Amino acid sequence: MITTFDLLAAHPFLTGLPADQVERLARWARRAPFRAGTRIFEENGRAQRCWFIRDGSVELRTRVPGRGEVVVETLGPGSVLGWSWLFPPYRWHFAAVAVGPVLSIALDGAGVRALCRDDPALGYELTTRFMAVVVARMQATRLRLLDLHEASAEGDLHQASAEGDLHQASAEGLGA
Repeated sequence: MITTFDLLAAHPFLTGLPADQVERLARWARRAPFRAGTRIFEENGRAQRCWFIRDGSVELRTRVPGRGEVVVETLGPGSVLGWSWLFPPYRWHFAAVAVGPVLSIALDGAGVRALCRDDPALGYELTTRFMAVVVARMQATRLRLLDLHEASAEGDLHQASAEGDLHQASAEGLGA
């Protein structure tokens, strides 16, 4: 049988971490399957854990004024879901929804923060790795919002062009 330790040790995010540190993390880990369509967490909700995705995909979503909820990024096997549990005020910055069935390993945030406090080398290593996740998410969000802005601007141009054609047709119809 594959243990939680085995699942953690095989996850790319933890590659290179000494076995004793993975073992300590495994004490705060559990398998966490999700069905398709499950809302794993809500934007601005309390962040209490993270997940290492083994199988399946999860969409990160955010609310955009005038557009509702939009997908910022889709995470697949080998990805980490959630970093907000590590940094006060421990609130989610996105929402997360399982695209299909997902198998993940959940880590308890408070337990892992205590491990990090008690083992500064582990704390530094995890913080460094999670900061790389934060930077990647910020970049993905920025690019997605730029795409949305560009699409909106193109829509405005198309609408303005259509309105201009309408005004021209009206003027021509009036013999102008």
